[in-house]
Amino acid sequence: MGLVEQHHALNRPERPVCSVCIANYNGAAWLDDCLTSILAQQGDVCIEIIVHDDASTDHSVALLRERYPQVELLVSKENVGFCVGNNRMVEHALGEYILLLNNDAALHADAIAALLTAARVSEAPSILTLPQYDWTTKALVDRGCLLDFFYNPVPNLDPAQVDVSMAIGACMFMPRSLWNSLGGFPDWIESIGEDMYLCCLARLRGVAVRVLPQSGFRHRLGASFGGARISANRLNTTLRRRRLSERNKTFVLFICTPTAAMWLLLAIHVSVLLLEGVVVSMIRLSARLFTDVYANVPRALIQNRRRLLLVRGRVQGARTVSVLSYFRLAKWLPHKLRMLFRFGIPSFTR
Repeated sequence: MGLVEQHHALNRPERPVCSVCIANYNGAAWLDDCLTSILAQQGDVCIEIIVHDDASTDHSVALLRERYPQVELLVSKENVGFCVGNNRMVEHALGEYILLLNNDAALHADAIAALLTAARVSEAPSILTLPQYDWTTKALVDRGCLLDFFYNPVPNLDPAQVDVSMAIGACMFMPRSLWNSLGGFPDWIESIGEDMYLCCLARLRGVAVRVLPQSGFRHRLGASFGGARISANRLNTTLRRRRLSERNKTFVLFICTPTAAMWLLLAIHVSVLLLEGVVVSMIRLSARLFTDVYANVPRALIQNRRRLLLVRGRVQGARTVSVLSYFRLAKWLPHKLRMLFRFGIPSFTR
């Protein structure tokens, strides 16, 4: 486990059906809502709760020790990020199934029962998620996400669209054996895009990613990482979030796009991205925006080329589906154009 201090849960179940894994960093303000929603789940289901605290500087650890002795607590002595935190929790988990849940999210009362029912009637192991609702407005945010050809997530709002391209890491459910076979989240992604990578990897191997038509979870969008909020009909994000998002979805495009067509798609993607960066940076009068977010993408590709080629070779070597099957859910219209027409140029904060 490395630099992790373990605080064992009171009466931790030996054979839980589901291990709920919550990555926490300075989330003391949200943990009560999150944990209360888990403890209030309907049905006679044996659940264990695991929290990985990522070297929080608030009173998260004290709160968990004092109020939630039934929580299995892993306290990291250094900040390691979302990917490592979740990998540690699943390694520590005992459940047949795992549910990754954000600390700023809360489950509907029937969520785990609905997920377990869907998993047990499925013909093969799959990745499942739930409809996502905005914490404040209660409005539907998405029913999982589709992807355009440049790997931008497109919220799915169609209740009839059960198969999706990806489930966001804020609420991702699967058999623990499936997680282990996929290898979990790649540590080198750090944060943002790890959910996209895992779902694309699964779909390349013929594993379905599905959203349930019922139940759901509420989410304080962007609370735990910053950004990703629509306010006053404007998209608000942060430099760090956008930098990681643009870099990591490009990494996923490089690794997961089948056949040599990837190189053409990558060239178009990077060219358009740099053009976007020039225009947005001029409008926002920020050279830092271009260098930190947009120019960082080709720089990161060059710096990580050996690792990316190695991972791509391994991933594509294990592919079991056709190119058409992999892209059957892809959206032709780039999602950024849709967002531009609807919300204009994003606002960036540090």
